[in-house]
Amino acid sequence: MKYIVIIMMLCASIKMSAATRVTYTQIDSILVVKLLEEAKNVYKGDNLVMHFARKFTDIPYIAHTLEVNEKEQLVVNLRELDCTTYVETVLALALTAKEGKTSFADYCANLTKIRYRHGRLEDYSSRLHYFTMWIEDNVEMGIVCEIASDKALFSAEQTVSATYMTTHSDKYKMLAGDTAMISKIALMEKHINGKKHPYLPINNIRNTWSLKNAIQDGDVIAIVTSKKGLEISHLGFAVWRWDGLHLLNASSIHHKVIEEPMTLRKYLVGRKTALGVRVLRLSL
Repeated sequence: MKYIVIIMMLCASIKMSAATRVTYTQIDSILVVKLLEEAKNVYKGDNLVMHFARKFTDIPYIAHTLEVNEKEQLVVNLRELDCTTYVETVLALALTAKEGKTSFADYCANLTKIRYRHGRLEDYSSRLHYFTMWIEDNVEMGIVCEIASDKALFSAEQTVSATYMTTHSDKYKMLAGDTAMISKIALMEKHINGKKHPYLPINNIRNTWSLKNAIQDGDVIAIVTSKKGLEISHLGFAVWRWDGLHLLNASSIHHKVIEEPMTLRKYLVGRKTALGVRVLRLSL
């Protein structure tokens, strides 16, 4: 049974309204608090992102878990994850634990801050649908930083051309037939289109010291795509093994959260539209 409640969260730094409507189950709220309480015992200096990321191993992959309401609400679902909600869930937990907080309301506040433009849930268009926009907004708020300073590694450049949502509006429950909302999404696309961003091309993803110095366990891996209308196709977390860099992700192929057995390089080579990756790090 789903509980739809209004959680009062007064926090000027997040720029939230006085009340944020949240959709969740009792299982979700209990699990959030349990995970945050357990994190108190994590040694200082340990990787909080990896600590939480591995807690969700084998959780089922389910697409469109945010598309469950007629109007936009904050959806908290730790029982079913897609690649984006997996990353957001883990980052929100890590951010809340770093702040020394353990309440469900504190977690919801951080999830809202991460998921919505300027941390404010207003309507469907305020969700950071395109991950390029997600990166820009979360970097601006100081939640994450982008790792791209090594120009020899991050030697490729993507020019954003994001049109998928407006040209395929029928695929989105809250867009279909809503010309006003489609227009709002078009403004988001316009905001990011034409911008250029460096990325790490597949050929530079090798088991080298320079790459190990650049990318750490728990960094967010965003796969840059050549698919028409899109800029980022998939997300996960970086994990180093003896044979190189791997991807910990909510996988639609394996139907669950899994650490890919093949290296990230081999994983990307097997995907025709994959060009390389952008890399983000939670600012802890």
